Amino acid sequence: MNKKILNLAIPNIISNLSIPLLSSVDTAVVGHLDKVSYLGAIALGTMIFNFIYWGFGFLRMGTTGLTAQALGRKDEHQIILTLARAVAFAVIFAVTIFVLQNFISYAAFYLINATPEVELYAKAYFDIRIYAAPATLALYGFHGWFLGMQNSKYPLILAVVVNLLNIFFNLLFIYYFDMKTEGVALGTVCAQYLGLILAVVLYLKKYSQYNSFFNINHVFEINALKIFFKVNSDIFIRTLGLIFVFSYFTAVSAEFGEDILAVNTILLQLWMILAYGVDGFAFAAESLVGKYFGARNHSKLKEVVKLSFIWGTILGIILSAIYWILGESILRVYTDKQDLIELSKQFFIWTIIAPLVNGICFIWDGVFIGTTATKAMRNSMIFSIAVFFI
Repeated sequence: MNKKILNLAIPNIISNLSIPLLSSVDTAVVGHLDKVSYLGAIALGTMIFNFIYWGFGFLRMGTTGLTAQALGRKDEHQIILTLARAVAFAVIFAVTIFVLQNFISYAAFYLINATPEVELYAKAYFDIRIYAAPATLALYGFHGWFLGMQNSKYPLILAVVVNLLNIFFNLLFIYYFDMKTEGVALGTVCAQYLGLILAVVLYLKKYSQYNSFFNINHVFEINALKIFFKVNSDIFIRTLGLIFVFSYFTAVSAEFGEDILAVNTILLQLWMILAYGVDGFAFAAESLVGKYFGARNHSKLKEVVKLSFIWGTILGIILSAIYWILGESILRVYTDKQDLIELSKQFFIWTIIAPLVNGICFIWDGVFIGTTATKAMRNSMIFSIAVFFI
């Protein structure tokens, strides 16, 4: 069982870490430009899109659990229909985002109390990156489906290729075409659409046999949609709670000025590296828990849960040790401004402690999603926000 977990987890860890590392590259590149306001603008722009895209994270998570359970039951019909529903709703949601983009922009910048210069650059970032919505949401569906099929190789390929493309385009637009925050946004748009094309190619390469089980008339079947929306609505509420915490934190940071906003942007990158790293084992738990839950193999199910917690805790301890030993060196990767480094060090203890606690939470996410016990996950998030945060 350890081998199965590691075979799924290691590619997931690599692919997951490429996401915050990409964001870290954005932060590092912009953090070395001549104005601190560029870094603040990227932080605010990213926060807004986190609100948008993380809110639709159920397209990834719900798809994984439902696909894994269908695979455990050997239900080829529902396996392909789960992917079709995820992609179909990704398109519907993307169109909705396009229609509401002016309202989203107005509301976001009305609620965020940033300096005029930071807001100007953040709006430029928003107006370009919004066009990546269809590709971004569709990729969520493909990622979740591949993981549900016990395939962590394809999400790894997609994540690495998309993020390398993103880095390439960012450097190209910023340094060759002398763009600033607009270059970061445009790089993301180009990389996302190329990634979606690659996802379709990978699907056709390995899973084209499932096309014979596809029936478009069953995509919007009422009973299946009830299950789809029940699972995903709980995840949606849970994710909104998570986004609220991070977004409120960033918005309040902006009120304290550009330096605090920049410092918290850097520190949150390290929290994201932790989250996406341990999520590799959480994703493995989703896939295997869903499969054995669907197959009603309770002994294997218990074994997966226990071992996932052990591996997640080990990784959390390793990350805490790295942050403790290399803290200042890591900070210098993100910025060469000594005043920001010294300010970051005042709060760095929380970044060291975080992996020891958060790793357990992420593994629970994997267990809840794999069993589609999303009501419990939703309620625990609401409780955490109400009692510990607010």
